[in-house]
Amino acid sequence: MKTKLFVITPPFTQLNTPYPATAYIKGFLNTKNVAAVQADLGIDVILELFSKKGLIDLFQVSCSKFEVVGNEISDNSKRIFALQDEYIKTIDAVIPFLQGKNPTLALQICQEDFLPEASRFAQLEELDWAFGTMGTQDKAKHLATLYLEDISDFIVECVDENFGFSRYAERLGRSANSFDELYEALQQKPTYIDAILISLLKAKIEAVQPTLFLISVPFPGNLYSAFRCAQWVKQNHPEIKISMGGGFPNTELRSLSDARVFEFFDFITLDDGEVPIEELIFNLENPNAVTSGEVGKRYKRTFLLENGEVVYKNNSLKHDYKQAYVGTPDYSDLPLDKYISVIEIVNPMHRMWSDGRWNKLTMAHGCYWGKCTFCDISLDYIKVYEPVAANLLCDRMEDLMQQTGQNGFHFVDEAAPPALMRALALEILRRKLAVTWWTNIRFEKSFSADLCLLLKASGCIAVSGGLEVASDRLLKLIDKGVTVEQVAKVTRNFTEAGIMVHAYLMYGYPTQTIQETVDSLEMVRQLFEAGILQSGFWHQFAMTAHSPVGLYPEKFGVTKATETIGTFANNDIDYTDATGINHDKFSFGLKKSLFNFMHGICFDYELQDWFDFKIPKTKIDPDFIFNALQEGNDFTTKPNAKVVWLGGKPSLEHFTKSKKGQTWEMMMLTFHDKKESFNIQTNKNEGEWLVEILKKITVSNNKHYIFQEVKADFETQFEDFELFWYSKPVNTLREFGLLVL
Repeated sequence: MKTKLFVITPPFTQLNTPYPATAYIKGFLNTKNVAAVQADLGIDVILELFSKKGLIDLFQVSCSKFEVVGNEISDNSKRIFALQDEYIKTIDAVIPFLQGKNPTLALQICQEDFLPEASRFAQLEELDWAFGTMGTQDKAKHLATLYLEDISDFIVECVDENFGFSRYAERLGRSANSFDELYEALQQKPTYIDAILISLLKAKIEAVQPTLFLISVPFPGNLYSAFRCAQWVKQNHPEIKISMGGGFPNTELRSLSDARVFEFFDFITLDDGEVPIEELIFNLENPNAVTSGEVGKRYKRTFLLENGEVVYKNNSLKHDYKQAYVGTPDYSDLPLDKYISVIEIVNPMHRMWSDGRWNKLTMAHGCYWGKCTFCDISLDYIKVYEPVAANLLCDRMEDLMQQTGQNGFHFVDEAAPPALMRALALEILRRKLAVTWWTNIRFEKSFSADLCLLLKASGCIAVSGGLEVASDRLLKLIDKGVTVEQVAKVTRNFTEAGIMVHAYLMYGYPTQTIQETVDSLEMVRQLFEAGILQSGFWHQFAMTAHSPVGLYPEKFGVTKATETIGTFANNDIDYTDATGINHDKFSFGLKKSLFNFMHGICFDYELQDWFDFKIPKTKIDPDFIFNALQEGNDFTTKPNAKVVWLGGKPSLEHFTKSKKGQTWEMMMLTFHDKKESFNIQTNKNEGEWLVEILKKITVSNNKHYIFQEVKADFETQFEDFELFWYSKPVNTLREFGLLVL
């Protein structure tokens, strides 16, 4: 029997772009000639719900809430209910606008008498200054987003308390050490949102008729709906085998022992999904196969139920596939033209996550650093580092552009390696691809000014990286491998190249003192004031089971609150810190100050102004970041550094120069870049050499020359290369695209 797979992401992840896990799996299955259909049930449910018919049904269902005397309903929900005709009338215009299909509607939305307004629009007065420079399209997108969020608030209060655009019943999946609460919820009658989900799932199962149903669960907010989908398939199509994989089981379910989970799923696989799925397919197609002289099935990192007990099997002889052999992600079957771009908040990096369509790729499996003590570095998805060759990455980018019609790429790496980013940028430029891309990095010193210029030229528009706690003592304890001073220089290099920088910030790390939190905020203030950081977000430290802090808490001055392992999810760990500090109280002040810094204001406020409790004065020099950026450049160049010319061919003009009876031939080279023209002058011989070397080192060539080769070439004809290299003509070229990498 030939296996047919149906692969889904259950509600909800993102509205603007599909979560890539199913596309990765479908791409791999293509290399094995295995038939698979994929679906993003999250966007399907949203489009069903936020439609004229969907809202008519929604308001009809909510009627009963308003008819019962004594029901406490907020004035906001009463207002939305009263304006239901306005919502029903406008929804089928707003959704296509957010899908990019009806741009002219922006003019009407911005009149502010087109959309019905409820409580979310109260934010507008506060945000007017932030949106002052926004274009009509962006402002309309933001207003339309507020309109959808008003309806969402109504759904949460009057129809389904678990609803959320990018998560569903997330509370049931977060730190669910016991399966009891989720199991109990699944015994209840399906909610209104569940009913929509099940009706869509029913139609797809009947159309696809799979033999194996794969559910990818990336986050806690997908867990409940994953179980609802599995529950319906088990009840109505018991012949279909069901397997769960994805980020949530990979981190949370590694010690699963509750047999009730297998009332819904036949298998739960961990880590890279390719071989586990391949083995499941083999077992289903060969139920009586004899493997290696013994009767029995082989599994790769798979939980299943045997004799009423949960067992973990990892007896497969197959090795995980190298990244070169997993195939190109395949987004076919997904409704790419129907995803919704929203502008929820004015954080520039968060906006990129929710606005626009991004093809998602990975430069390297795992993390090349793999030391940060708060990170799950003991798990394969971080521990096993394997980069993808730049030419293969570019092949995949070209395949995806052709398939999706989109040239935007989000590389979803733990931390993209600088050397691979350099190679990828060179390959993009060599192939003359017009692409836009962004990724996550470590702020390490390899990101020189020239490398940042190269990345920008190749289409890189933004990077995000972990500054974490802006304190050198804690960065050392975290084993981040960077200092605050180094971060400042790297963010300056990116900013000056025109690449936006977002910093992940952390507070409440074990042993962090109140003084260090205040000093960390002062560092962040100075980075924004210097204009070298454009976006940031504060996260409170959370201890996870697979991080060094979780594995060896005594080394970090913390004590686990409990040592018992739950029967269901185990990742987040409650703990007590030896300092006894309540870090929660800093949350509001840190986030409020950051919001203002991101918009270039309030740098002159005392740090005390952000908190309603007494804090110590900062011990950081007010010019710490300014002084760090004043240090001069190191003029030494590594002999093996690549030398690349991003510009074009110059036009040449010969002329003579005379002085004190001496005459010598000169050359003027005129260059044209995208913005302006410029020229340099040299003597004729050096000019001719320069023209020839620029041809050799142009970025479109297959061969890349290193600094030592350029120097040696020069010295076959002339003397004192350093004098020429640091001369005014070459310095001018350095400003316009002569890079040393």
